[in-house]
Amino acid sequence: MDHFAPNTKRFAQGKECIFRLTGFLCSLLSSGFGIILANSQYWRLWEFENNVVQLVYIGLWEAYYHQEFNISGSVTRILVHSPVNSTWTISPEFRCAQSLILLAIFIKPVVVIFSSAAIRVSIIRASVPEIQIFCYKCCVLILLLSSLCTALSVTWNHVVDLYGKTTLDFPPTFPVRKVALIKKHYTHVFPIGVLTATLSLFAMIMFLFEIRSLKLQSKLNAQVASKQANQKANERYGICKLCQVTPW
Repeated sequence: MDHFAPNTKRFAQGKECIFRLTGFLCSLLSSGFGIILANSQYWRLWEFENNVVQLVYIGLWEAYYHQEFNISGSVTRILVHSPVNSTWTISPEFRCAQSLILLAIFIKPVVVIFSSAAIRVSIIRASVPEIQIFCYKCCVLILLLSSLCTALSVTWNHVVDLYGKTTLDFPPTFPVRKVALIKKHYTHVFPIGVLTATLSLFAMIMFLFEIRSLKLQSKLNAQVASKQANQKANERYGICKLCQVTPW
């Protein structure tokens, strides 16, 4: 039955490779979608009954709207940027979204660093699974926190904006007033946020499988080492391997 051992070992190594690479790629994708989410101008899309500004796209850091200007006798429609700063009335869910998205973005690179370090250890075939397990545990904790931050920010923003009553309001110099608001539109921010959080959770699950696999491998290595040590001890003291008795 010993000829099955190499195949079993290769199969286990193949599973570990799939787990670590899938987790690494999902964490990278989650980081990319998180950056897209933070820079999106569609956190709020409000429609107004106004002759000057009909639609306002509200991002976490800037608001955008098209405004018509008369330039040299011709009407030109220009996209205007307005920073979301202290002159605005910032609602609690919007301020929370700004803070949580920033936190999620800043901690994601740590996942890439730790997972890269664990992969590097596996490539050089160093017999230190404890280092890999520590790296993957750090990845799991960070991905869990990142997923919760992202899910909470997009869900709270979505629910309050479309189904609740938000206190978010424009500064006095804004070309349109909130009282002219007639409709709030669905945007892609909520599904992208859910996708980002899901990718983080999936990466976390892959790393948990990898941790379990590394622990089993470490346990098997310890058993093999113990068995080899016993065999060497038996040979040293002249114990027969077949009958396990001391020869005369």
